[in-house]
Amino acid sequence: MNRVLGLSLAIVVLLLTGLMVSCVYTVSQTQQVALVEFGAPIGVVTEPGLHFKSPLQKALFFDRRLLDLETQNEDIFTQDHKHVAVDVFVRWRIVSPLLFSAQPDFNIAADNLKSILSSNLRSVLGTQSLTALLSERRSALMAQIRDRMNADARQFGVQIVDVRIRRASLPAEASEVIYQRMKKERERQASTYRAEGDAEAQEIRASADRDATVIKAGALAEAARIKGEGDAVKTAKTAAAAKLDPGFYAFWRSMLAYQDTLGSNTTVVLSPKSEFLKYMDDGASKKK
Repeated sequence: MNRVLGLSLAIVVLLLTGLMVSCVYTVSQTQQVALVEFGAPIGVVTEPGLHFKSPLQKALFFDRRLLDLETQNEDIFTQDHKHVAVDVFVRWRIVSPLLFSAQPDFNIAADNLKSILSSNLRSVLGTQSLTALLSERRSALMAQIRDRMNADARQFGVQIVDVRIRRASLPAEASEVIYQRMKKERERQASTYRAEGDAEAQEIRASADRDATVIKAGALAEAARIKGEGDAVKTAKTAAAAKLDPGFYAFWRSMLAYQDTLGSNTTVVLSPKSEFLKYMDDGASKKK
């Protein structure tokens, strides 16, 4: 009898312990919980710590941090009929555990997001040229894809935070065509820059020549003015000196003429009565 009572008590204790364990759960700071009862969602718990629930309820734990989703070699045909293979990654989070818990499991949820991503990649990038895809417009296109994905993924209780292209590759023949096109474009730009540089250089040289001509003309005019003033002063002084002693002035002018004209190897044939030789013939004192 005692053995049966002890066994019954042990069973009761075990049942109570199991019941208590099933009613207690712990939520960490990186988790959020969806409570369901008989498969029907009844509430969400996001506060970290120890929590209690009914034995009939089930706690489904989900990560509340940002999650990653990657796809590789998504085939895109652009508006200009170019084939591009892109690798894309998505940052997303679960914002409604109740809606998210309606999906059978996490892998199926990820597959649903990949399907939404693939569809929106084609619908957005397929309307753009390859040049737009490789230009600064890509950020705006990624934002458009993110917004469209959010509209489609809202029903699953998730939010798309960011969409980025990790890598975009072209077939070899397309890459060569793009390379040649870029090369020609760079050569065209280089020719334009050289032509602009030559035109600017010619303009600078012409301006410098004009400035030099103006400066030289100004300098010659100034030199002529100074020379004219000097000649005028010289003439005035000479005239004043001639008035003081005309005879000595005539003698001095003749001496200067002899110095400039006659030299050691100079032969001059003149008449003895030439006015030029009067000071040699009669002497300076006699001619005064």
